[in-house]
Amino acid sequence: MQDRRHRGALSNPANRYDQTRAEAIDDGWGHHPDEDLPPLRTTVIEDSSRSIITRNTSPDVPFDRSINPYRGCEHGCVYCFARPSHAWLGLSPGLDFETRLFAKPDAAALLDSELRKKTYACAPIAIGTNTDPYQPIERERRVMRQVLEVLSAFEHPVMITTKSALIERDAELLAQMAARDLVRVGISITTLDRDTARLLEPRASPPKARLRAIRTLARAGVPVRVMVAPIIPLLTDHEIERIMAAAAEAGARWAAHILLRLPLEVKELFAEWLETHHPGKAAHVLALVRQTRDGALYQAQFGTRLAGTGPYAEMIAQRARLAAAKLGLNGPDPGPDRGRFRPPPRPGDQLSLF
Repeated sequence: MQDRRHRGALSNPANRYDQTRAEAIDDGWGHHPDEDLPPLRTTVIEDSSRSIITRNTSPDVPFDRSINPYRGCEHGCVYCFARPSHAWLGLSPGLDFETRLFAKPDAAALLDSELRKKTYACAPIAIGTNTDPYQPIERERRVMRQVLEVLSAFEHPVMITTKSALIERDAELLAQMAARDLVRVGISITTLDRDTARLLEPRASPPKARLRAIRTLARAGVPVRVMVAPIIPLLTDHEIERIMAAAAEAGARWAAHILLRLPLEVKELFAEWLETHHPGKAAHVLALVRQTRDGALYQAQFGTRLAGTGPYAEMIAQRARLAAAKLGLNGPDPGPDRGRFRPPPRPGDQLSLF
């Protein structure tokens, strides 16, 4: 059988665009359907995209552009709302999403080119809003590091979200950018319980490492926001105040929260995970999720998709607001400075003076 330890998804369902469906079954001869499959390993393919900045018009987020150094995410968070994006590549949002990854080795060069266009108007770029820029393959690939170096050279504002302690590697560069008010970092913490985190987010940094990353960055002068996300009914909702308190003690300046989102294929993947790891709670968890989505497991409407609706969702929001206020994590944040942006000279540019 395939070794699926340290993986979040438990299966590899067909994506929503597939014309056919295949289902493995027991043939009655004691032969397990997975028995002859090769070991489940992570593979990385080079992405040949011709542009690197993605635009959006969503009123739910405080940015209109983002960069994703990678497609797919080795962290394997079972609840990840980005999983359905793998269907656009003809792959499964299940195990494919966390084992068949795409890296963008030309990201820094593409970014340099896009930022030099005369039509480019500066505004903060968000990184980590889809897949994590500091997932394990970044240690070797260094795509995120190269992107940061370009942004620093252009004095371009950036907002980073991650759940990886690997960001500590770039603390010195981030500190240099923070000294020019060019950066905000959000560290996502779902739970402080290591065993729960190991099942939910099998290849992400453990909770203590994320708190250490907050402390490391804060001491370096980097502004950090703790993201209590996602809040999962019955499984992690009791930890809101504890997570914020631990983050505040580590040096976080602000806090935000997002309620669990289960778009498209993620609904089935998460339900399968619940039935396997929390069979006694599965029905209750999903019932509470439906209470926050007008009876459905997900609603995609702008304005409510991140916070949900109904009494349960409002209770969660109120607890998060009160905890943030008590801990001083609710102060204003004008965001990083966009007025410093300047394309640096390229080699040989001085020759144009003669």
